[in-house]
Amino acid sequence: MSGQPNLIGCTKAELATPALCLDLDRLDSNVQRLVGECERRGVQWRPHAKCHKSPIIGKWLVEAGACGLTCATLREAEIMADADIDDLLIANLIAGAPKIRRLVQLAEKSDVMICIDHMDQAIPISRALADAKRSVRVLVELEIGMQRVGVEDSEDVKRLSQHIVDLPGLEFVGLMAYEGHLLTIKDLVEKERAIQAVFERVARVRAQLEQVGLSCPIVSGGGTGSYPITLRQPGITELQSGGAIFMDAFYRDQCQIQQLENSLTILATVNSVPTEQRAVIDAGRKAMNIEICTPQVVGRDGLQVESLSAEHGVLAVSTAADPLAIGERIELIPGYADLTNMLHSCFYGFRQGRLELEIPIVR
Repeated sequence: MSGQPNLIGCTKAELATPALCLDLDRLDSNVQRLVGECERRGVQWRPHAKCHKSPIIGKWLVEAGACGLTCATLREAEIMADADIDDLLIANLIAGAPKIRRLVQLAEKSDVMICIDHMDQAIPISRALADAKRSVRVLVELEIGMQRVGVEDSEDVKRLSQHIVDLPGLEFVGLMAYEGHLLTIKDLVEKERAIQAVFERVARVRAQLEQVGLSCPIVSGGGTGSYPITLRQPGITELQSGGAIFMDAFYRDQCQIQQLENSLTILATVNSVPTEQRAVIDAGRKAMNIEICTPQVVGRDGLQVESLSAEHGVLAVSTAADPLAIGERIELIPGYADLTNMLHSCFYGFRQGRLELEIPIVR
C-alpha cells in the first residue's frame, strides 16, 4: 500500500506528497460515457488494464459493462485472473518457453485470448496447450501502419489464419489492429479520413477470410486518442480504449479528445521558491512522466512545468501567476497517465473532497 497511515476520510491537505489522486466521481462519469457510447454503436468495450494495473479498477470496469479487459503483458493478465476477472485479451505477442508455460497455467483459470503474427509463435504455444488439454482464443494481429508488429500482406494473413485453425489448442476468432500511429494528426478531418482508410483495409481482410470459410467474429482495436472515430468504423467489434477513464494532457491536447474529464492528478508540495521566476516541487521523474507530454498545473495561471529531475520538479513562474509559498500544495494533470501510474504504489480515491479508499497498483 502507500506507506502512509490510515487516512480514510481525510482531505488532500493531510496527504504526504507526491500523491496520485483519483477523483472517483469523474472516473465514474468517464466510465459511464464509454459504456454508453459503445452500447449505442453495438461495440464491446474491452479496456486496457495497462493504464491502471489495478484489479480493483479492473473489476469496476467489468461490473460497469466492459466485456473483459485488454492486458499489455502476461503479468497483467495473471494479476487480473487472480482477481477472478475471466475474459482477458493479451494484446501482445508471447514467445519463449517460460512465458508459454505461464500462458498454459493462465488458461487453466481464465478465458484467454492472445495475438499471433507468425507461425513460430503459434506452433510451440499449440503444443504446450494441447499437452495440457487447454485452449486459448487467437487474434491474428495486422500491421496497419504502426510499423511495430503484425502481418501486413493479406495473403499472409489468410495463410496464417488457416494454419491456426488446424492447430490444436488454438481457436481462431478474429483480427486485431491498432491505429496508434494516427492518434496525433492535428487536422481532425484528415485524422478521420486516415483512420477510416486503415479500418476499411481491415474490413477487406476480414471479408477475404470469411470468403474462404474462416469465421471472424472479433475485430479488436482502438485507443483512447482515436476512440470517437474508431467507434464509427464498420466492422469494429471491440474497443480497447483504457486511458479514457483517467484522461491526461496527451489525450486532451495532442489527440484532441475533449469529451472526457481529467479524473487523475498528482498532488505536490512547493519545496522552494529560489526566484520570482522559478519554483520547485517535490514531484519529479519518479512521480510523473514527462517524455510523452508535459504535465500541466491545474487551476493556476502562469505556472508551467519546465523540467523534472529524479525528485524535483521545476516550475516556470510568469508574471501572470500569483506568488507561490513554500509548503503550498498544487495539483498537476499527468502528461501521460500510463507511464505515471506505474511510478506509484496506489491511487488515492477521493469523492467529494474526502479520501474514500486507497487502490493498490500491482506491478
